[in-house]
Amino acid sequence: MPDVTRTQTLAETRTPSPATTDRTAEAAASPRPWLTRLMIAGIVLAALNLRPAITSLGALLEEARTGLHMSGSVAGVLTSVPPLCFALFGIAAPRLARRFGPGAVVCAGLAAIATGLLIRPFAGGTAGFLAASALALMGIAVSNVLMPVIVKRYFPDRVGSMTGLYSMALALGTSMAAAATVPMTEALGGSWRAGLGIWALPAVLAVLPWMALLRDRSAAARSTPAARDQQSPAPRITRSPTAWALGCFFGLQATGAYITMGWMPQIFRDAGVPAGTAGVLLAVTMVMGVPLAFVIPRLATRMKTQGPIVVALGLCGLTGYAGLFLAPAAGAWAWALLLGISNCAFPLALTMIGMRSRSGAGVVRLSAFAQSTGYLISIPGPLLVGVLYQHSGGWGPPVALMAGLIVPQIAVGILAGRDRTIEDEC
Repeated sequence: MPDVTRTQTLAETRTPSPATTDRTAEAAASPRPWLTRLMIAGIVLAALNLRPAITSLGALLEEARTGLHMSGSVAGVLTSVPPLCFALFGIAAPRLARRFGPGAVVCAGLAAIATGLLIRPFAGGTAGFLAASALALMGIAVSNVLMPVIVKRYFPDRVGSMTGLYSMALALGTSMAAAATVPMTEALGGSWRAGLGIWALPAVLAVLPWMALLRDRSAAARSTPAARDQQSPAPRITRSPTAWALGCFFGLQATGAYITMGWMPQIFRDAGVPAGTAGVLLAVTMVMGVPLAFVIPRLATRMKTQGPIVVALGLCGLTGYAGLFLAPAAGAWAWALLLGISNCAFPLALTMIGMRSRSGAGVVRLSAFAQSTGYLISIPGPLLVGVLYQHSGGWGPPVALMAGLIVPQIAVGILAGRDRTIEDEC
């Protein structure tokens, strides 16, 4: 009997009680505070580095073109390369995420951005410049696709606030690179190569928290249901009407954003606005995305459907384009503000990507599909506006085209904002 009693006691000691098991599982499922803070820092630093490769080049495109003896046609093609790379390389993100994990792919993407930005100014010729730019854009493409996945995986109960923080940081990085590249170039002695290469430093800094996260093998967020869903079968995305609507909405808002960034200053200058003021008006349009990119996703997650936000942003865009058509110079500041509000359809699209799927695997597929499809749709827009402007001799037809694109954007945005998931439809 004593032996039996002793055996039972040892068994009870070695076998945890159900309460103990529950507490252990709960502790494993809850990320440690330092891990959460490190993840937030990683998301913010990554977002800050997802656009300077593009907007810094825009600020120094003339100097780079002259220094590399680049033809005007090649320089024109270069401005259309970003959305093309986003579409092509973004398709590979789901497969890479399944094999290596989203965090590892984002870390590698940021390393590619840093490497491309460092090599690009010193490549020695047009071919090398384009190849290094493509490397940086490849890193941006996979990170673009996987950031909504990271948010859904590590912050499933805070998709709106974290998407808002990420979108705000992305808008801030975009505006900062556009505004600071020329002054920094002058401070560095006037070398356009140094002015472009300096942006590799914040990209290197962004890699560090992701490397630390990858070293933490016991990251508790990996054991959450959202993380386990990465291993579950993903739905066939092409069967989902919501996925197609979201891809079209993403593409139409991207078209409007690229047209605005590429052509709005010229519209104001042709209307008699001084060149310096036209540049400031573009900066105002871009800066509007910083605060609103934080507010709109938080608001979107509190609403059952996001259609009303889609309509409100679309009406701001229609009013802004109507103003550009009727009185571009007289109400220039109002039109710039309204178009800046309309361009905040981008953070709304990112938020809806996280809301339209219940699983991590679904978010990966939906993010890749919506962004790749969307960026393909956006490629011809800025080129078509340039062709219309050249052949019509004025801005009436191009501005009418811009306004006309808002109407289908509202329609597909309402469909994408309905309260359903791709799993339900597939």
